[in-house]
Amino acid sequence: MLISGITNLFIFNFSMKKFLFKISFYLLGLVIIFAVLGSFADGNTDDNYMHFAVEKPNNIILGDSRGSQAVLPRILKEKLQRKFDNFSLNVVQSPYGPVYLDALKKKIHENTKNGIFILTVDPWNLSSNKGVEKFKDFPEEHSPLKNMHFYNWSPNYEYLLKNYSRSWFKIYTEREKVGKSNTYLHKDGWLEVTVDMQKDSVKKRETEKVDFFYKDLAVNQKISSTRLRSLEDIIKFLKNKGTVYLVRIPTSERLMKVENSYAPDFNLKMKEIAEKHQMQYFDFTSNPNDYQYTDGNHMYKESGKVFTAQLADSILIKRKDLK
Repeated sequence: MLISGITNLFIFNFSMKKFLFKISFYLLGLVIIFAVLGSFADGNTDDNYMHFAVEKPNNIILGDSRGSQAVLPRILKEKLQRKFDNFSLNVVQSPYGPVYLDALKKKIHENTKNGIFILTVDPWNLSSNKGVEKFKDFPEEHSPLKNMHFYNWSPNYEYLLKNYSRSWFKIYTEREKVGKSNTYLHKDGWLEVTVDMQKDSVKKRETEKVDFFYKDLAVNQKISSTRLRSLEDIIKFLKNKGTVYLVRIPTSERLMKVENSYAPDFNLKMKEIAEKHQMQYFDFTSNPNDYQYTDGNHMYKESGKVFTAQLADSILIKRKDLK
């Protein structure tokens, strides 16, 4: 009986080792496959991946999707003779708040000095739902900015494991070499959006964006004192590393009317913050018809080039005045 038991135990252990040996090859194969697929991640993968897969910048642009599409680092580089990174996501994932500040500290190069920092502001990235002021209830608590630790890995498997929900085979089949997607995130952080700019298409998108999205936000949200304090915290952090500029990007007249009704004293608040911190506030909203918009909110990429050049010229003038 004892010998039989020992024999059975030996057979069991041998079978288990054989099973584990086989499954280890299977698991190793899976790891290799996913590692190879992940290595193809690029600006087509999604609208955020490249923010976490490039070297740490010394000059940075912050804001929401309005800033991510309207401010082109390439144009700033041509005008200001320095590389920029556009670290703007969208109004849900990167409104001004503690999460954004913590992410910024991980994103920016630790030894940054004499940097230029462009903070794009609008009523929406400084608002929160009515009755919500606690950090834990802010929507960006579910943003990649909250769960990411590494911001300069390429490929960034941490991002893909935590924040990419589609099949990893899509990373390969939809890679940039096959063709740029309609929303392509460049390595410098600019989100290039390609859409039909026929008048009827633009009008339809503007109606959906302004009449259904932003008018609803205006009813359910308010300017947040917590977000305003966080904006100032970000300014204080960056002022130790260079020069900070507040920038308000124009939108279509329809959306500007909504914003002016929602936050009629917004420009005054921004001017007060700028004066308090001895910095410049550039408000470009006085001539909204000088630009094209894809949906009333986001500037069309060709207009973005013009706008960015104007912004760079404004910065150059101010920098010359300080000399």
